[in-house]
Amino acid sequence: MASAGGTGRPEKRKAISRAATAVFGREGYVRASMDAIAAEAGVSKRTVYNHFADKETLFLTVALQDSAELAQVLSRLTAKHLGRVVDLRQGLVDFAVERALAVLATGERGALGRAIRAEVANIPADVLEAWLEAGPEAVQRDLAGHFAALAGRGLLAVGEPALAAEQFTLLTFHGVAERSFWGALPVAEEEVRRIAGEGVDAFLRLYGV
Repeated sequence: MASAGGTGRPEKRKAISRAATAVFGREGYVRASMDAIAAEAGVSKRTVYNHFADKETLFLTVALQDSAELAQVLSRLTAKHLGRVVDLRQGLVDFAVERALAVLATGERGALGRAIRAEVANIPADVLEAWLEAGPEAVQRDLAGHFAALAGRGLLAVGEPALAAEQFTLLTFHGVAERSFWGALPVAEEEVRRIAGEGVDAFLRLYGV
């Protein structure tokens, strides 16, 4: 796997990372060039290479940062709504709604995620694996852990928490993701709430007690 090495001034590195996020999100991995990223950052291409060895290293760096930041946001939402549940259905609906709205509001980070999904066949395998591990898979593991805890409290009948987390996401989130083309287009909050509510009801028919 490429490593995020390089030397140079931290403020320049941050500017390059921000520019790379924008350019990769706009152009995709294959079409984006180090020249375009340098121009976006307002630095020379030599400066970019002083911080990042090559395009794959730069892409890996910004993709992991993007993925981990969103995972942290979603982890806080999961803990907020599922850590101390009083009304199970309401907690699940509120979580599903806030999670969907958070993903819809990701801006340039969402553009980078869309670029990865659109160009999955062209993304280096180790970069894709690292991105999945830092973000989508981490989010699902966290959700599975909360479902296991809820099952331990007798609030859910969950035999395989990982499967329950996957099905919850399919039922409450993927409808929003598809309608919005993964955040590229807006979705009315009323529609988000409808999808979340119907999805939670279906989930509880599978796993409710």
